[in-house]
Amino acid sequence: MNPKTVKVGDFEIGAGRPLALIAGPCVIESKESALRHAYHLKGVADRVGVPFIFKSSYDKANRTSLKSYRGPGVEKGLEILAQVKKEIGVPVLTDVHEERQVALVKEVADVLQIPAF
Repeated sequence: MNPKTVKVGDFEIGAGRPLALIAGPCVIESKESALRHAYHLKGVADRVGVPFIFKSSYDKANRTSLKSYRGPGVEKGLEILAQVKKEIGVPVLTDVHEERQVALVKEVADVLQIPAF
């Protein structure tokens, strides 16, 4: 097996590189909440000396209740993720639920995740 590295933002992960912190709220609740979480987590990552990737979802479709909050939706969610990326200067990761969303999401997200259902 050949170890590989992947460039995310301005750093590489994998193949013997230091661990990266990939963290954030499960679902985007608001712009203010996303920015607050991202600032805090970036500070933690900086203090321990690891790269940071902000992760949050614009749509959590795999909820156990139909009445649960699913997120702001793709367009509003991507606006918020773009603001986190620009204001804090970190790469972002989010889920892609449908093939047609990939073209939109790839314009903002540095890493695309396919969620488990």
